[in-house]
Amino acid sequence: MVPLKDKNPTEITPYVTYGLIIANILAFLYEASLPPQALNGFLHLAAVVPRELSLSFAGIPIYQPIPEWATLITAQFLHGGFLHLAGNMLFLWVFGNNVEDKLGHFKYLVFYLSCGVLASLTQWYFAQYSNLPSLGASGAIAGVMGAYILRFPKAEILTVLPLGIFFPTFRVPAYFFLGFWFLQQAFYGIASLEAPINIGMEGGGIAYWAHAGGFIFGAILGPLLGLFNDKS
Repeated sequence: MVPLKDKNPTEITPYVTYGLIIANILAFLYEASLPPQALNGFLHLAAVVPRELSLSFAGIPIYQPIPEWATLITAQFLHGGFLHLAGNMLFLWVFGNNVEDKLGHFKYLVFYLSCGVLASLTQWYFAQYSNLPSLGASGAIAGVMGAYILRFPKAEILTVLPLGIFFPTFRVPAYFFLGFWFLQQAFYGIASLEAPINIGMEGGGIAYWAHAGGFIFGAILGPLLGLFNDKS
């Protein structure tokens, strides 16, 4: 299922959401311009590598141009492929504008980046010695979704369900669509603890704990930053 549109028009122009989408696209174009070996080196440098983050937390120097703590930010603008980027940007465009409208531009940017950092730290907690780089905007966007489900639980999400050559559309309440998504991420996250080789970041390349953690932190930080205020 893919969300296409919500029915809550924003009252302000979502400049930050647009800016984040543009920044992610530009970062991906830069990735695409690199030869394979240079790309691998760049992603290892700018993405979150849990083992290196653990070493930095322990006070052991890594000696890299980008401090490991800074990758908690830079990793949010990197993606592993076009479909990874396209899916994330679609969800950011659908849900981000309404949350930005309620929080205001500056608080929304702080909220977004904070959710991304906390999501990566959640994933790190469950895979502290992994050498696989973790990257993508998914954790931050999961935070946006966590705030959205609280503020707009009854908003209807226009959804398409591919059935072979047919693509029927139907409307699903946000609380059901996003609630199901969260439960799915939590389930796979728990499963990854028992089968790290087959499921989760170690095998499938998907940081399920980052998704679940970002969602929860978004639901916590959103109200603290004024999500339910009538005026941002």
